[in-house]
Amino acid sequence: MTNFTRRGTAYALLMASAALAPVAAHAQSADSNVASSDDSEGGDAQIVVIGSGQTRSVSTLLPSNLDTLPPGTSIQKALNFLPGVMAQSIDALGTNEQSLSLQVRGFNTTHLGYTLDGMPLGDGAYNNYNGLTISRALISENLGRADLATGIAGLGIPSTSNLGGALTYISSDPKKQMGLSVNETVGSAQSFRGFARFDTGEHGGFSAYVSGHYVQQDLFVNQGAYNKSTGKQLNAKAVYQFEGGKITAFADISRTNQADDSYLSKDMLGRLGWDWAGYAPDWNRYLGVAACTVTTTPYKCAAAPSPQKNADVTYTNGQILRNDDLYYLSGDFDLTKALSVHTQVYHHQDKGAGNNWIAGLSNQGTASTADDLPVQIRDTRYTIDRTGVVGSVTWQLGFNNFQAGLWVEENTSSAARYIWTNVKAPFSLAQFLEGQPDTAQWVQETKWHTQQFFVQDTVKLFEDALSIDFGFKSTYSRSDATAIRGIAKAAPPASSQFATGSLVAKDNFLPEVGVHWNVAPGHELFASYAENMAMYQGGFKLGPQSVSQTVWNQQGQYLKPETSKSVEGGYRYVGGPLQVALSGYYVKFDNRLLQYNPCPTNQQQNPGCGNSFHNAGSVTSKGAEIGVLWKPAPWINWYNSASYNKSTYDNDLNWCTTTCVIKATAGKQQVDTPKTMFSSVLSLRKDGFFGSIQGKYTGRRYYTYTNDQSFGPVTTFDLGMGYDFGAHGWIKGAKLSVNVTNLTDKRYASNFDSSVFAPDDAAGTILVFHASAPRQVFGTFGIDF
Repeated sequence: MTNFTRRGTAYALLMASAALAPVAAHAQSADSNVASSDDSEGGDAQIVVIGSGQTRSVSTLLPSNLDTLPPGTSIQKALNFLPGVMAQSIDALGTNEQSLSLQVRGFNTTHLGYTLDGMPLGDGAYNNYNGLTISRALISENLGRADLATGIAGLGIPSTSNLGGALTYISSDPKKQMGLSVNETVGSAQSFRGFARFDTGEHGGFSAYVSGHYVQQDLFVNQGAYNKSTGKQLNAKAVYQFEGGKITAFADISRTNQADDSYLSKDMLGRLGWDWAGYAPDWNRYLGVAACTVTTTPYKCAAAPSPQKNADVTYTNGQILRNDDLYYLSGDFDLTKALSVHTQVYHHQDKGAGNNWIAGLSNQGTASTADDLPVQIRDTRYTIDRTGVVGSVTWQLGFNNFQAGLWVEENTSSAARYIWTNVKAPFSLAQFLEGQPDTAQWVQETKWHTQQFFVQDTVKLFEDALSIDFGFKSTYSRSDATAIRGIAKAAPPASSQFATGSLVAKDNFLPEVGVHWNVAPGHELFASYAENMAMYQGGFKLGPQSVSQTVWNQQGQYLKPETSKSVEGGYRYVGGPLQVALSGYYVKFDNRLLQYNPCPTNQQQNPGCGNSFHNAGSVTSKGAEIGVLWKPAPWINWYNSASYNKSTYDNDLNWCTTTCVIKATAGKQQVDTPKTMFSSVLSLRKDGFFGSIQGKYTGRRYYTYTNDQSFGPVTTFDLGMGYDFGAHGWIKGAKLSVNVTNLTDKRYASNFDSSVFAPDDAAGTILVFHASAPRQVFGTFGIDF
């Protein structure tokens, strides 16, 4: 361990222990221009706040925006109407793990930063190794606000993936009055959701709440069995506030079990339509087609009828399981009028699995081969065990506001791929499979050490009309991956086992500077510059250590961490009923890491067939965004946004699989990055009635680097409306609402699988997209006691 590591860890632990000391202080407050969740209720229809006073482009989502979408919708999906943002998911609630994706100014999900109450949530990857999605961390009804920095995140955010912007989620605090809130939702695809929250009220500075929800929904595609998704989640938060200080404890327990949809290709879409799914419950038909792809099976081949192909065969599209336990304890203290301290200790543990039926030979344990079946089970397992400390100090000295902070995290993650060859009959894969798998393809454990330090000074001059912030952060991340045997009866073959090796990403000086100027009352100008570096990703799908040992020995020493340099500037107007935010930006994304894999897309994670990673040049992004919020009356709110993004590759691509070929990619638009997007949200709340309609236009998106294949523009609408009956006797409030997602029933390609992007796809056979959900309707009734 380096001296810096030892000093940093000791410092962080010292700050954490201070959280338990009887020091009097107030917690750091939210920005004064952002309404609390309580303030946003009642007759105010406000849904978003433009980040007045910031040196960067920031938008704040308020809980009232969630009225447009069904209760329980992922907060990440609710951000889709903000400028420069594309949030995709196949399901109406936006909670399906595999299909949840985000694009902000040309940076995808895993190149952004995410926190909840200052605690890091990782990089948002589906095959996650260092965190979890917001839908598994926070029940949507417990949102206080969500701040999105679209281009440059603050120095203090504990993230090593934020090459672009960052999402900082804030959970709501306990209410001052004791109360119980319950609601129930029913809707399309056999949907049901129940939610309840109990607040203790404030007693001598102490307040708390505990809440939970249960949700279930069937797949919308034509899979007739084993198609149910369920979710169970508990949030609890306790706050003790005293003169000069606040201590907060938070707990999240989440259990998700999701039936999954298959990825489709353009070829499959033309042949089979939007709702192609598995053969379930027709087991015998499935076995017949599966037998056509297993040469040694005694089972008779019964080829798929046209327009199906044998390669389309699947019984179900698998089941996604994630169990998460997440906790933090934080303290905010004012040591003096000018000096304050924030400390936080957190722990996150995750157990995950992805179970799928695949073609292959299963022996029935008898001497005869006549009863063997042409089907196996692929069992992919994940674990995360991470603990961290976040601490910062703020010191006001004259017109200087100094901040310094440290984040340290230790994490052990693992990924394994097991095969069961003892399949006898169909059963539900919605469970963690018990027993000892027959074989293992690969098993890898990775130990991560991450530390990040920042220092910043904010100077305010001319009666606060001009503010300048400048500082830097120092980032260090090390991953030590080890190939291990695992628990299977047979150890993984050396040819397909993942590598043992170490990677380090570090930069001791990543500067950031910003300027904000109140030109006149209500009129603001701002500009910022930042440099960032991302640590190497982990997991079995995106990480450069998920390769064979031979490939690792060849590539490991040449890899460089991805970096970015960002410049943005803009204008804001905040006055009376009108808010306007206009910004432009320029970003250089260097050392872009690409996965090279000559295997078919349904074998993407097999290092034995040549999987490798290489730095593939840079991307230049130029763009502009505008957001306009107009409130002609307290009960009506109209928000519009537009964005233009030109993100192009700076280099031709030297694409190497079995041989190397130069692909003409220079000047081509980056994959999954629409050039133009527009959105509009009209909301009103008056005399008990509330309603909101949201429309979003998303431009053309390419999924090949040469831009030879794409999906065209799409416009979608969501509608939410309801009535608040108000208080009656011992009932504090009652609401009835209806939500319609995809109002016009537009079918389109929703999320893309970034791990299968390729230079070209002339035949349209890459399994790259999920089909969108059709129009779905949900009704909710809620009561507050």
